[in-house]
Amino acid sequence: MFLYGILSTIIFILAMPFVFGIRKCIGKPNAGLKEKFGFINSPFNKNEDIIMLHGVSVGEVIALENLAKKIKETFPEKKLVVTTGTLTGQEIAHKKYEGIADFITYFPFDIPFCVNGFLNRLQPKTVLIAETEIWPYFAYACCKRNIPVSIINGRISDSTFNSYMKVRFFFKTVFKSFAAIYTQSNEDREKYIKVGADENKVELMGNLKFDVKRKDADIQMGQDGFRVIIAGSTHAGEDEIVLEAFKNLKAKHPDIKLLLASRHPKRVPDIEVLIKNMGLEYGLRSKDDKFTDYDIILLDTLGELGKMYSICYFAFIGGSFNKTGGHNPLEASVFDKPTITGPSIHNFKDIYWILNKTDAGQIVNTPKEFEEYQDKLLSDKEFYNKACEDCKTVFEAQQGALDFVISKLK
Repeated sequence: MFLYGILSTIIFILAMPFVFGIRKCIGKPNAGLKEKFGFINSPFNKNEDIIMLHGVSVGEVIALENLAKKIKETFPEKKLVVTTGTLTGQEIAHKKYEGIADFITYFPFDIPFCVNGFLNRLQPKTVLIAETEIWPYFAYACCKRNIPVSIINGRISDSTFNSYMKVRFFFKTVFKSFAAIYTQSNEDREKYIKVGADENKVELMGNLKFDVKRKDADIQMGQDGFRVIIAGSTHAGEDEIVLEAFKNLKAKHPDIKLLLASRHPKRVPDIEVLIKNMGLEYGLRSKDDKFTDYDIILLDTLGELGKMYSICYFAFIGGSFNKTGGHNPLEASVFDKPTITGPSIHNFKDIYWILNKTDAGQIVNTPKEFEEYQDKLLSDKEFYNKACEDCKTVFEAQQGALDFVISKLK
């Protein structure tokens, strides 16, 4: 690891002007440089007990939210620090963890100077790193200071696994610095062991993102006797796809209704124009309109989408037919309702990977595929029932991760 520290420092120094220069030219900010170099302004005293959570970007930060709340609830005397590696991760962390985390900052560059400066200033008592982050020198430096570092929600993609296997000798040494590795699946557990982790240190925990609860729902929208399709968290350009497919499917399946919920309520007037131009009629949730009177209802109220999934037949999750990266499908899946999403899912790719291994969730690449898959769910009752059952099975297999991590911290 001494050699790794030297080589990583040399490579970093040589590459730094080019990387930072390119990022500046393409308009990507080099945010948090001071903190990434280890110069953090720690607000704590030297004797504070600090639990540190690290999630590199948006998906990981969101996944850790419930765990962060549970840690503060279970260990109120401890200080909680959340670190991220990206600007968007920082923005989400400050939004999600306000009133939960005692300090939010950037994770240091994985070279000796930066890591040691960071640890000298923060001095955490334990570190939990989410999902795929393996920082060799950081883990080594913590181990030397008797700071246990654990990977939680751990996973390794097939492509990453193949790359790691080529340098297994290196990762076998790296994993010696980790106190424990807790994985999302048995498949991930086997990958870590094959790459070089001690099998006695690697345990199955499930997936933190699946520790969600059904939202209380008593919805009376005249939905009885109809099959309601929900298009949730849609973005510009997706409403046209949803409405066109619905119009075509309505001719074949007259009992279907559509609840359309834009991600941004300010877009509702634009969606109203789209619906009118297509010769369709609609009602508004804010006016308490019912499906008995309208085929389409726009959800133009705030904070209700989560519970609305309880009445749907299946759901389309928006932000996936553009470059947004998708939204969380589990709000629908937790009600045992199948989900459909477009191809842009990078914010929740691990969840969609799990759902898509069964019929609980389906990724479609084109508007045509989108319409065809909806038709399959509406036409094939046996297939639909299996998709609903798969949602239940997936949740049963994944839940319990939150309590697992808390028990390990205890």
